[in-house]
Formats: sequence, C-alpha cells, structure tokens
Amino acid sequence: MPAPLPRVIHFVTGGFSGATQVAIDLARANLAAGHFEPMLVLRRKRNTDDERVAKLRESGLAVEVVPGWSHAATLWSLWRLCRAFKPALMVAHGFPEHLLGRQAALWAGVPHLVHIEHNSRERYTRWRLAHARWLAQRSDAVVGVSQGVAQSLLRLGMPAEITQSIPNGIDLSRFAAAPRLGTREAGLVMSARFARQKDHLTLIRALALLRDEYELMPTLHLAGSGKASYQRAAEGLAQRLKLDGQVRFLGYEPRVAELLMSQRIFVLSTRWEGMPLALVEAMAAGCACVASLVPGVEGVLEHGRTGLLVPPADPPALALALKRLLEDPEEAERLGAAARAQALEQHSLTLMRHRYEVLFSRLCGLPEPVPPI
Repeated sequence: MPAPLPRVIHFVTGGFSGATQVAIDLARANLAAGHFEPMLVLRRKRNTDDERVAKLRESGLAVEVVPGWSHAATLWSLWRLCRAFKPALMVAHGFPEHLLGRQAALWAGVPHLVHIEHNSRERYTRWRLAHARWLAQRSDAVVGVSQGVAQSLLRLGMPAEITQSIPNGIDLSRFAAAPRLGTREAGLVMSARFARQKDHLTLIRALALLRDEYELMPTLHLAGSGKASYQRAAEGLAQRLKLDGQVRFLGYEPRVAELLMSQRIFVLSTRWEGMPLALVEAMAAGCACVASLVPGVEGVLEHGRTGLLVPPADPPALALALKRLLEDPEEAERLGAAARAQALEQHSLTLMRHRYEVLFSRLCGLPEPVPPI
C-alpha cells in the first residue's frame, strides 16, 4: 500500500486578491502533480465571494473558510483545522495571514512552516514586526514573490539564510493569440482593484492633462472592483474633470485577457507592489506598458526596453509617458513585443509552480520534481 501523501495547507485572505490567486494556483498544482494533498484555507473577509468558493470546491479542491472577524477566532479555527487535517506543511500567504497561519500551525505541531510575502510594504506595528521575526526563526523558508519583495523582507530583518524570491507566474495560454499592437484600439487599460495601494486618481489626472495640453483623448478602461469608497472617489474625479465619456468603469471583468489584447497600452498607477500579476498579464498580452517606479515593479519592467517607468503620484510624468506611446506607435510596438517575450520566458505559471514544488519537496524530504519541458 503506497504511503500517504504529505498534506499541505495554503492559508490566505478570502478577499480574492493576487495573493489568493497565487495560493489557488499552488494548491491546484499540488493536486495535479500528485506529490502533496493540498487544502486551501481562506480567512473570511466582508467581500469573500461564497459563489467563487463553491466553484473552487466543485473543481476538486478541498477548501475551508475560517472566521475573520477577530484574530483570536481565526487562530482558534486554524488550530483546530491543523489538528484535524495534520498537514506536514503550512504555507501562509501575505499579511497578516502569515502571522496567524504560522502561529496556529506552531501551536498545532505542524512540522514545516513557509511564509510567502506578496507585497513590498505592509502595516507592521513594532509588536507585529517582532512577532514576524520570531516566527521567521521557527520557519523553514521566507519567500518574496519578486526580488523587490525579497529585499524588503531582508530589510525588515528576516533571516538571509532562508529568504529567497520566487517570481509569480500566470497562465500564458490565455494570451497565445495576442495580436500585434497595430491591429488594436489606441486605448488604455488599467486592471486593478480599487484600494489604497492603487492610484487610479493619478491616472485620471494624467488623462485630463493628455486632453488639455496635448489634445489626445484615448479611452481609459478601468477593470476591477474593490473598495466602494475608492471607486466613488475615482468616479467623482472623472466627473469633475469632465472625463465621464472617456473613462469606463468596468467593474469585475472576467474576460480581462481579451480586454488587454484589444487595447494598445496598459497602465499600472500604484503606490507599492509585490509582484503585480496584472502587469505580467499585460506584458504577456503584448501591451505597451507604463507603470509607477515602485518596489515590485522595478524588477519586472525595465525602462526603455520592456516598458516605461514613471515616478509614482506624478500626473505630468505619466501623461508624458502616455503621450510618447500614443504618438509613436513603432516604439509602442517594440516595447510591447519585448514585454511579451520576457513574460513568456520568465513568468509562466508552470515555472512558478515547479519552483514551489521543488521547495516543498525539499522541506518534506521528497525527491526533487522533474523540471518542466
């Protein structure tokens, strides 16, 4: 009779952010490869979509949702779940989930702990940072989803000997049919949730400058849901600047790949990042990309070669970069082609999954998986 597979819990926010998607991808990879028995555990948020949770279960994943109304309730539920499921490995994604997940796993006697950090900037109090450092001393690996995030973790005092970077990947097959930029609409896309981290307002102000100073009026497609108050602020600014007909608020967009492949330029106006999946998707779609020069973006997009980088919160600089691409289609075509080539080479979901499988296998004493072809 074959030995039972090592069990692994992926614990992450139930807000269906980029971190949630990475956790889902890794749990699915664990299930498909047959080396581990995974469970996805979501910490309930106000915007946790029960219909999406049900679809994950229908796809064959074991999914549990633990309370999120207090940290004590989360810890208690996680501890009970660990005691019942008996995982060999707790993989805790993001803040504050990496604190809660690893602490509950320690109490439950889980042998191996991994912290995966998805952002280069988090709201650490002095006590929480001390707790993170204490947990890191008891963990097997601390992983940043980009080189920029890994460097941020080291600056926070995480142990250098267990800190590494594993870049996020995406399903490149969704962008296999990406057309040339010359056949697309000369429009802009920003695919990002409305949140404090993102900076839709700077982009909207840059759009007004494009119209007022350069007589350029591209359509801006804003795809993504998020916090209602941030979206209302963006809608109000667009109205005050008389951009109502030029800015399209699309909300949650299930066909974002098709949207990206229909427009020439992608914009990521942001205050900080970890490893922006939306930017990697736009690169794979062959868009000419413009992004804020912040940690997490800098290691993904190279200024002048695969895209354009501008200072954060700087509408005139962003407007100039957009003007440059709108008025020079050949440069936009060159940057879009280089960005797509980099995404295909470095950011496949298959490569990301393999790197994590190697890490998890090493921690659990399993043979190293065969590299993807």
